[in-house]
Amino acid sequence: MSDTGTLNFLWSQALVAGLAAAGVTHAVLSPGSRSTPLALALLRQPQLHTSVAIDERSAAFFALGMAKASRRPVVLLATSGTAPANWLPAVIEASQAGVPLILLSADRPPELQGCGANQTIEQIGLFGAHVRASHALGVPEAGFAPAWLHRLATRIVEQSQWPHPGPVHINQPFREPLLPTGDTAANEQPPLLHVARPQLQADPAAIAQLVTAIAGRPGAIVCGELAPTTGLAEAMTALAARLNCPLLAEPLSGLRFGAHDRSRLSVRYNCWLADPATAERLRPEWILRFGAFPVTRRLQDYVASATSVHALVEPWPRWSDPSHSLTHLLRADPLAACQALLTATTAASADAWLAAFMEQERKATSDDSAWHIPALLAELPAGMPLFIGNSLAIRQLDNASGSGEKPLLFYGNRGASGIDGNISSALGIAAIHGRVVALLGDLTTQHDLGGLALAASRDAIIVTINNGGGGIFSLLPQAGLPEFERGWRTPQQISFEHAAATFGLAYTRASNAEGLRDALQLALASGGPQLIELRAA
Repeated sequence: MSDTGTLNFLWSQALVAGLAAAGVTHAVLSPGSRSTPLALALLRQPQLHTSVAIDERSAAFFALGMAKASRRPVVLLATSGTAPANWLPAVIEASQAGVPLILLSADRPPELQGCGANQTIEQIGLFGAHVRASHALGVPEAGFAPAWLHRLATRIVEQSQWPHPGPVHINQPFREPLLPTGDTAANEQPPLLHVARPQLQADPAAIAQLVTAIAGRPGAIVCGELAPTTGLAEAMTALAARLNCPLLAEPLSGLRFGAHDRSRLSVRYNCWLADPATAERLRPEWILRFGAFPVTRRLQDYVASATSVHALVEPWPRWSDPSHSLTHLLRADPLAACQALLTATTAASADAWLAAFMEQERKATSDDSAWHIPALLAELPAGMPLFIGNSLAIRQLDNASGSGEKPLLFYGNRGASGIDGNISSALGIAAIHGRVVALLGDLTTQHDLGGLALAASRDAIIVTINNGGGGIFSLLPQAGLPEFERGWRTPQQISFEHAAATFGLAYTRASNAEGLRDALQLALASGGPQLIELRAA
């Protein structure tokens, strides 16, 4: 084939068709020239829903939110040069949080590398250890076999999902011309290559050993962020009942809200753990941990305080032990591990142990500075996804959310815990669920104002807590420094009302619980993109 433009397109079409056949349903592209063949292939692929985001940084976090909500890989496309470098923060977050992404970077051909050609950088290896795999493809070749690209695409989708979900990078160079000549026939959709991934079952010998180690002793189950799994909440709470122990559940565990048994949940632990005498009296002999490492320092210290056994159920090939106190590591699916532990015979903890925790739950006082949390949760409809921002917002949710029967979906970017890209991630979640509420700090909102461009026509409510800058730092030792206000608190003068108007969002301001609830009721009834500024200081 002598027509380079048509060759580029047919090659791209085959690769994209393979991704769609392997189960990819969504893509996000940022406009560019060198990426034209792949952009056309994405836009013309009927099995893909393709969104366009001008800013590559926002695009990457938007794709991250979509992949987080759908639990499927999302394709991300950018042109050559610094464009894909803007993905790096989102790529790191996806890698740390185990979120599947497929990174498609267009590139200049070999003859334009290393010679000062415009918009050309070294893109191979751009993301280092933050990707599960990298594929440096050559320029499209005449007479290529579409079946090879189809199966490469399936392999890439597999690499993004198993054994450790995360980003996979494909670097694709193109020679000019970039546009096909004349009409091109629609590429035939390849048949699905069926890939069966295993569910990691708990090793029976390891289960028996763990059961023996904790039998009849006082301990606790601790749950951090967990991927939504049908039946997991019921299995986890049944396990707490079998062991007669408390279940300390963070909001992102998905265990605090729903119709499952919540009678053994401990959600006010940050309150009673603040008292050293109480923390020592309720010091566990064993901890059984599921999901990500805890958010707050008090719960982290409590996990590390277990005197005999610190067991972790972790299906992914990662090491999660910042306290360096693990004694048992079970490579198993959390649901499978719960089911295995439920079938094992073991002696339960004494009734007085659980009763002591539940007494502390009843006595715990609410965090007055987080009055907006119960007001917000009270107005959310059942099944509503709530994206919670990092820094102070996630800690206030942890302290003040309580628990309830109304099912809610909680999301956050806790892989690397950055405040970048939070608006874009929330809007990616809205693209999958059809709606979202996001609770963010003022600096977190300012960090991703460009993400508001993705809010158009979406049912998305951004609640910004304006407390005059970096409120989280007031809880840290830096607050005592004479340079604190300038170097850490950093109060800003931004007008969120003007920002909302710039990007076409309705705007409301509230300063108390009643005002917040009224604003939320109005926003939920009106639909469309909304920004509520909550003046909390």
